[in-house]
Parts: sequence; C-alpha cells; structure tokens
Amino acid sequence: MTDSVVDCKTEVKQATKYVKETENVAEKYSALTVSKNSSDVNMNVGEMPSAAFTAVPTLKSVKKIQFANMEDKQEFSKYPTKAGRRSLSRSVSQSSTDSYSSAASYTDSSDDETSPRDKTQVNSHGSSDFCVKNIKQAEFGRREIEIAEQDMSALISLRKRAQGEKPLAGSNIVGCTHITAQTAVLIETLVALGAQCRWTACNIYSTQNEVAAALAETGVPVFAWKGESEDDFWWCIDRCVNMDGWQANMILDDGGDLTHWVYKKYPSVFKKVRGIVEESVTGVHRLYQLSKAGKLCVPAMNVNDSVTKQKFDNLYCCRESILDGLKRTTDIMFGGKQVVVCGYGEVGKGCCTALKALGAIVCVTEIDPICALQACMDGFRVVKLSEVIRQMDVVITCTGNKNVVTREQLDRMKNGCIVCNMGHSNTEIDVVMCASVTVAHLQHMSGSFNLKLQYSSSLKVSNLEI
Repeated sequence: MTDSVVDCKTEVKQATKYVKETENVAEKYSALTVSKNSSDVNMNVGEMPSAAFTAVPTLKSVKKIQFANMEDKQEFSKYPTKAGRRSLSRSVSQSSTDSYSSAASYTDSSDDETSPRDKTQVNSHGSSDFCVKNIKQAEFGRREIEIAEQDMSALISLRKRAQGEKPLAGSNIVGCTHITAQTAVLIETLVALGAQCRWTACNIYSTQNEVAAALAETGVPVFAWKGESEDDFWWCIDRCVNMDGWQANMILDDGGDLTHWVYKKYPSVFKKVRGIVEESVTGVHRLYQLSKAGKLCVPAMNVNDSVTKQKFDNLYCCRESILDGLKRTTDIMFGGKQVVVCGYGEVGKGCCTALKALGAIVCVTEIDPICALQACMDGFRVVKLSEVIRQMDVVITCTGNKNVVTREQLDRMKNGCIVCNMGHSNTEIDVVMCASVTVAHLQHMSGSFNLKLQYSSSLKVSNLEI
C-alpha cells in the first residue's frame, strides 16, 4: 500500500513538472508571436497565421520509461542511442576500410619508388643476403603463410614426419617460381627437410612482397619483388646462382628461365647439377629442345605432365585465375563479349569453361587435331586466328608456344581489344615491338598496360601467367 502511494506521488510530481515546462514553452512562443505581429503591422491577413504558427513546434506527449530498479536503468544506459549506433557503425566501417587498405598496400609495389637493389636491408638475424621490397613487411607475410598452411596439409604432414631424418640434407636447391604464400610453404618444407635454398621469382608481377619479406626474415635468400624490370629479373636470377662458397646442385624451375641462365652463364655449375625439376609447358619445351640437340647433360623431371599438376595447376586454377586476373586489370563485363582462346590444352580448357559460364561467346584456335576435336565436342567453334581477329573483344593465349599473336595481328585488332597471356611472359605475344611502335604507353602495377599503335588502335595487354 505504501509503495503504491509513493509511486502515485512520484507520477503526480512528474506530471506537474511536465505541465509547467509545457506552459513555459507556450508562453515563450506566444511572446515571440506577439512581438512578430507588432513589428509586422502591414502583414496580410492570409500570411499572419502562417507566420505565427510556423515557429511553434508540435508538442507530443512523452512517455517516460519506468525502471523497476537501478540495475535495470544502468543496463539500459550501456546501449548506445540511435545517433551513437550510427556513429559506431560508421567508425567500424572506416576502421575496416583502413585495415583493408593497409593490408592491400603491402603488395603494392608503388609504395616506395626506390629500387630494392639500391637499398641495404638486414633481417633480425643480421643477414643481408636477400633483396625484397621491404623487410618490415615480414610479420604480415608470416600471417599469410600460416593461413596458406591450413590448406596444404600434405606438406605439413610431410614436414612433421621427416623433419628429424633430414632426407634433403646436402641438397643446394636454387628455385625460380612464383613467390606467394603457397610456394612459401613449399620452400619452408624443403628447408625443414634439410635443403639449403635460394629463391627468385619467375614472374615480375606475381610476387607477394610481404611473403618474400617473411621468407627473407627466416633466413631464406630471396631475390624478388613485385614490378621488377626485365633487367631486375635477370639480376635476381644471377644473384641466386652466383654466390661465393655456395653452389647449386638442384634446380626447381617454372618457365625455364633459370635453367637457361645457368646453362648459358654458368656451364660448369650446370654440369654438376644432379637434377632439374620443370613444371611449365614452356620450360618442358626448352628441355626437349636441349635434349634433341644433345646438350641436356643432367637428369630432368617433367612435372608439368603429371596428372596432379595438369589438373590442379593448369585446369582448375586457371579456371579461376583467368577471371580474377582480367577483372582486376580491366574490370569488364564478359557477358556477350567475343573471346578467342588460343590453345585448348588443360589451361585452355579451364579458361574456356570459366568464360563460357559468364556468358562470353568463346571460340578456340588449335593446331593439335585431338585438342581441336575436344573443343568442338565441348561446344566451342574452332577457328583460325587471322579469320576472326577483327571481331574479337578479348584474345587469350595459352599455348606455351611462341609468336602466337604477331605484330600484324595486333595491328588488325579492334579498338579496345584486350590481349591476355596465360602462358610464358614474352614468347606468345610479340611484346618486343611495343617499345618501337608505341605512341602512348601507360604501365600499371597490376600487370597490364594500354598500348596505342600507329593505326590509333588502343589495346590492353595483360600478363596473367600462372
């Protein structure tokens, strides 16, 4: 009974206070209206009500929340107001954007214009036997490698099983592959099994700078950064091979450039190599040429033709990377685009499947009769490149051969045509002529550039080598 009386008294006090506040507001606006009316004596009658009442806000009844106890009131006060929630979401969104931007900048080779060759960098162990973009990015690269390890359970299991035996002890491996988080897991597995490794990149655009820094921090001599020039590319290969007191006895290559460099520049080292592992179509072709000429004096392993490599690297990975690479570099819609894919091997099959799924009109060029038959039976029109070159919106090369797209064909392409390479860096498309015939040449760090030829045909050339 007593509690009810207290509650009633409290409500009466609150109601009285609210009425007084309302009356005060009304008096203020009434005085304001009177003063305005007295000053505007000549105001029209039709205007007076509007002028008098537009300044007076509508008073709504306010229902106050009653709390049973102080704990409920304190709990309610913890939650932000509507404005607070809005500002909170805004701050979260901004912080997430900032973190994404900072993470993305690690792989952006334009963050520092100074060439890594001109820098003197030292890792935490005091070693300077490496050349990467920025050794300070190592911590971020380590996180990426740890994430990649979760999807590479076979290598991790092999590392745990044979780490104590050191089966690769005495192996001096010089490698030339893409330097990504996944290849870093492979390199660190080789080191854990007892090998000494020196590594460089087989592609000037694909290197993840933070991953290269993480490898260099652990003591692996890495010579690579995103956006290398051609001179930088060969310099890095030479630094890997030419090391005082260290001589490679195994080569792990992707593309054949490292093997070619050792064969030409260091023949004495090449003769002492115990084995070569090659994983690309182009590199395998080069090895077959050396073998036919009787110049391949060391054992070589053709990894490219293994079923696992063919299916995963060439077919399944290219099926995804072709779209990812073209979207990043050109940001175009593929639906309705006329696309010609040169070559219908495993890489070509993956590219055609992905592009067809997006609604592109895909045709294929192929010189192998079996592959041509497969393309036809898969629903693709088999054509000659010279017959369709004028109508194509996108030209993709994935043959592993050379001179697939020549200067004559580049001149005949329509304005805005995209020329894309899924094979080796500079053999399938005649990019050597770019320096001599280019009117406007705009380089992008994503691996593509706009090319304006003498016939005012603007092309976009992209290197999407896997």
